[in-house]
Amino acid sequence: MKVAIIEDESLAAKRLASLLIKCDNSITVEAVLPSVKESVKWLSTHPQPDLLFMDIHLDDGQSFAIFDQVECFTPVVFTTAYDDYMIKAFKVNSIDYLLKPINQDELQASITKFKKLNSTAGISSDSLKQLLNATLHKEPTYKSRFLITQGSKIRTIDIADVAYFYSEEKLTFLVTKEGQRLPVDYTLEKLSNILDPKHFFRINRQFIIHLRSINSIHKYSPTRLKVELQPATLKEIFVSIEKYTAFKEWLDA
Repeated sequence: MKVAIIEDESLAAKRLASLLIKCDNSITVEAVLPSVKESVKWLSTHPQPDLLFMDIHLDDGQSFAIFDQVECFTPVVFTTAYDDYMIKAFKVNSIDYLLKPINQDELQASITKFKKLNSTAGISSDSLKQLLNATLHKEPTYKSRFLITQGSKIRTIDIADVAYFYSEEKLTFLVTKEGQRLPVDYTLEKLSNILDPKHFFRINRQFIIHLRSINSIHKYSPTRLKVELQPATLKEIFVSIEKYTAFKEWLDA
């Protein structure tokens, strides 16, 4: 069986490839594609694989955009950290929807499901409804920890220890409650989709903050709020005008 993996996190792609081989050693990974652009190019110039494994949020947009740019009839198993797009996924060739971190048994079940469906004349509307109903019971899963590399050392930071994230000069940093500033391999856009929205909110283009990191809020103008965080930031930070109403609703939720 030939598969392609569309995933912008290299470690996640390598782990998935390893798990696939454990499921079936006849599987060959034809390509690992990190973006919408590269996926469209590859699918346009290569024979389509038997099965696609596809993350939803890539660095250059949602993977759904791939289907708008290239004709693709390959069945898809979506592998993602959240289930916000489950209904949409089942409208674009999806046969399953696995939440990260991927479980070996669930992945094996997806492979088995694909083989059974592939041995029939096609997927009926009733079969698709059954697949959707079987998956909808899953609870949303959000990022619970981050892998941090510091020189030759690797450590993990639990999400409960994170105060906020911010971007600076095209880099993203995680700030712990103790004030440690650590680089992470995520854009703020991607973080917005993998962090629990009950606890984290993107207040402007540069900051995503945890509710407990807020030290005080000051009304700076009728439509602008100044936020002081703990640990303190080097510069003053404000809630952007377009986030003003949503931020107040988040605080009141």
